[in-house]
Amino acid sequence: MSAATVTAPPVKARADEGRIGVRANLRHIGALVRRNALQIKQDPESMFDALLMPVIFILLFVYVFGGAIAGKGNQQEYVQYLVPGMMAMMGMNIAMAVGTGVNEDFRKGVMDRFRTMPIARSSVLIAKIVVEVGRMLIATAILLGMGFLLGLEIRGGFLEFLGAIVLSTVFGAALMWIFILLGLTMKTPQAVQGVAMLVLMPLQFGSSIFAPTQSMPGWLEGFTKVNPLSNLADAARALINGHGAVAHPTLITLGWAVAITAVTMPLAVAKFRNKT
Repeated sequence: MSAATVTAPPVKARADEGRIGVRANLRHIGALVRRNALQIKQDPESMFDALLMPVIFILLFVYVFGGAIAGKGNQQEYVQYLVPGMMAMMGMNIAMAVGTGVNEDFRKGVMDRFRTMPIARSSVLIAKIVVEVGRMLIATAILLGMGFLLGLEIRGGFLEFLGAIVLSTVFGAALMWIFILLGLTMKTPQAVQGVAMLVLMPLQFGSSIFAPTQSMPGWLEGFTKVNPLSNLADAARALINGHGAVAHPTLITLGWAVAITAVTMPLAVAKFRNKT
């Protein structure tokens, strides 16, 4: 057989992966987190979505759609309604970038190099999650900062306010596993982005994030009740505004986060290990 016809075998997981201890795994995750953070430092444009998206969305909805949704002169109350709801949206939009980033890393051969190293397969993906959670927290901080400038008030307690941030962060991290799996499955970043938008748009606008659901058609209002983004938005809104049901939407949101992670994390790790 000539050299021209020889093809390289697919990259396989190392046989000694299972012997990696917890402490070593944590060191690997830390090193990969630093690597991903340095990538952002070298390419600051990758932070534009986290920095600008909250500003654009809150200004757009408060000043363009706020009067039509909440009524003229009710801007203050609409800010109180909108900002906690948009905390639910931040995680989903940031999560989409995780999928495209993983797909691009595979196309560039970066992930193949990682898979030849004596590190746990999961550490590569967990490091991605950690860095993207950091980006999500930055986006959430900017969103809240804009909200305070527009008159947002913390009408609940400070611990409840922190609880709303933690809840949105936990759910956003769970969503990232879906998009990582999508990034490992689709062939191009454009395909990942296209499919992600088909999922994002109905979930975001078919929810209670931007407007109360009572005015929606019956079939759509029924969808919003099972939409996890509605439950997260309602829970964050009740925690920040100090009134409304908290326990039920919080438990539903946490249940969704646990279920999503339990299903998609093992699938993503297996796909990462066996992807050719």
